[in-house]
Amino acid sequence: MRHLLHMKQRTFISVLAVSASLLTSQFSLAQQASAPAKPQAINSIAVVVNDEVITQQEVNERIVSVERRLKAQGTALPDRAELKKQLIERLIVDRAQLQLAKENGMRVDDVMLDRTLQRMAEQNKMNLQEFRNQIEREGTSFARFREEIRDDIMMQRIREREVDSKILITESEIDNFLAAEASAKVGKQEINLLHILVRIPENATAEQIALRRNRAEEVVQKLRSGGDFAKLAVTYSDSAEALKGGDIGWREQDRIPQLFIDAINKIKVGEFSEIVRSPNGFHILKLVGKRAASEAQPAVAAVQQTRVRHILIKANQIVTEAEARQKLLDLKKQIENKTATFEELAKTNSADGSASKGGDLGWIYPGDTVKEFEDAMNKLAINDVSDPVQSPFGFHLIQVLERKTEDQSKDRQRMTARQALRERKSDEALQDWLRELRDRTYVEYREDQ
Repeated sequence: MRHLLHMKQRTFISVLAVSASLLTSQFSLAQQASAPAKPQAINSIAVVVNDEVITQQEVNERIVSVERRLKAQGTALPDRAELKKQLIERLIVDRAQLQLAKENGMRVDDVMLDRTLQRMAEQNKMNLQEFRNQIEREGTSFARFREEIRDDIMMQRIREREVDSKILITESEIDNFLAAEASAKVGKQEINLLHILVRIPENATAEQIALRRNRAEEVVQKLRSGGDFAKLAVTYSDSAEALKGGDIGWREQDRIPQLFIDAINKIKVGEFSEIVRSPNGFHILKLVGKRAASEAQPAVAAVQQTRVRHILIKANQIVTEAEARQKLLDLKKQIENKTATFEELAKTNSADGSASKGGDLGWIYPGDTVKEFEDAMNKLAINDVSDPVQSPFGFHLIQVLERKTEDQSKDRQRMTARQALRERKSDEALQDWLRELRDRTYVEYREDQ
């Protein structure tokens, strides 16, 4: 009986213990439920750019991406706060360019974007799936990479419109360029440079210019104390290549601004220049390397040109391909029977802009037209008329009028000189335009809020 009583007591105590435990647990849960929730991070606004925003998430994602790239290329990482400041400035300038492009009706559709990505894959000797896999292995989602490329194309287009199209190269500049090249005592060289730009605002006051000069001198002092040029470029530079450590890369000497050439001619490989002033700001350059320029494609001494005319019939919802082909065969028969001339039939039947000139396309250089047209043209003797030829434009009847072979070396030299002068001017013109665009962009920093 006593044994049974002890068992009942133990059981009662156990039940009390379990009940107490349950009450304690419930009280604890109630306390947790009533306790204030811990603050949760949200995607806040970092910067307002005109009527759009850059979010904190965008900034953070870009910081991670840039740090990964800098590590991959062996560049020492700058202080994260400095990198963040630099990166936000770059995002502002990029956003301003995209806004201007959209205001001007520029768009990049998915078809064009896919073609660009396909070319990028081919340049890296991959198919598109392999290229995608490589991007994702490097830590970037392919969807995000696609949109970054879309933005890059948009910015390139607006730059071509606002900068490249306004660069003027005179014939006298080309003459002087060719004369200087002919008198040069050394062969062509390629130069590898790193670059830091401390930009001066548009319409800057004397005080602002002095402050920017002090910033450039601060960079020079750090370099003299053994500072890493690429790291300092990420931290201080306002140039387009800042987040790549200031790396301009290898360029032919005649495609580098003369101001830069004059500066690096005074230093050796591995050294950095003194501060160089331009209308855009203060520049510091590091000469990374020099090498003999790889020769361009050998100049073609002579090129065959063909004077040709055609009649174009386009297949559409009304005219089938078979009907277009038959129409041209009927026209060819009229020419052969001399019941009508090629010129007359072109004026009344051709769907091409050359119809008013009797189908005359003038003198054609190799590569000036599509392959199907050129292949058929090259097989024709003078005055012969082809059978119907299909191309992406439709169906053609082709007649060769003349052929000639001319020395094109002078024209080619002038074209090359014009391109070199354009590249020499484009960097300075781009920096000047970006400075103007940034200065007229409304920016409001919200990060501290």
